[in-house]
Amino acid sequence: MNIKSNFVKVTAAAALTLTGVATVSAVKPDSTTANVQAATTRVKINYVPGYGVNIWDNYNHGHFTGQRAPHGTTWNVINQATDKKGRTWYQVGEGQWIMAQYTVPANSKKAKKSVQATGDASAIVTLAEAQLGKNYVWGGTGANGFDCSGLTSYVYSKAAGVNLGRTTYDQVKQGSTVSMNNLQPGDLLFWGSASAPYHVGIYVGNNQYIHAATPGQGVIKQTLSSYFYPSVAKRVL
Repeated sequence: MNIKSNFVKVTAAAALTLTGVATVSAVKPDSTTANVQAATTRVKINYVPGYGVNIWDNYNHGHFTGQRAPHGTTWNVINQATDKKGRTWYQVGEGQWIMAQYTVPANSKKAKKSVQATGDASAIVTLAEAQLGKNYVWGGTGANGFDCSGLTSYVYSKAAGVNLGRTTYDQVKQGSTVSMNNLQPGDLLFWGSASAPYHVGIYVGNNQYIHAATPGQGVIKQTLSSYFYPSVAKRVL
């Protein structure tokens, strides 16, 4: 009688132990990871359709990693920092940083329309394209006609609140020099001497640029070619 009772107790205890093991095993192994991801800020790249923003290895004097975050893609932000110029940066991976100004919240249904004080490449391209067909005017800086540097100074001032200076000599001193193999929409292209160029235009993507060409051509869009190739490119934004 006692032996049978003890056997029943041992069997019941074993059953409880097995039930406990089964309950622990049923817990999803990624539940902790899911909680971390849920708490992470997510942003969407809002740049220029068909293009992406550079990914840098640091937010202060960083180097281009050779990778870009395509327009419209969504990224997890794991850290945030402000550089020496007061610009906000997001860390999206180990040694991977992007400028916050080219993003919107991941759940945003509409792209941002306001132009930031630091500049917006898409606004630069849009305003430059709006000038196509206008006359070339020597010394022109207004909406009715432009010379080459008048066009670039007008577009940057109106679209991004950036003062480039009036002449090509002034404008080539702005921003940082970038490789012709690493052009982004909004970059300035210069022809002639790298320190004292005679002509300037705005790169708009797809290997094309907009410039106030000649009195006979006016403001036009052209494709980069070997017979009229820029000597230097500058990134101001």
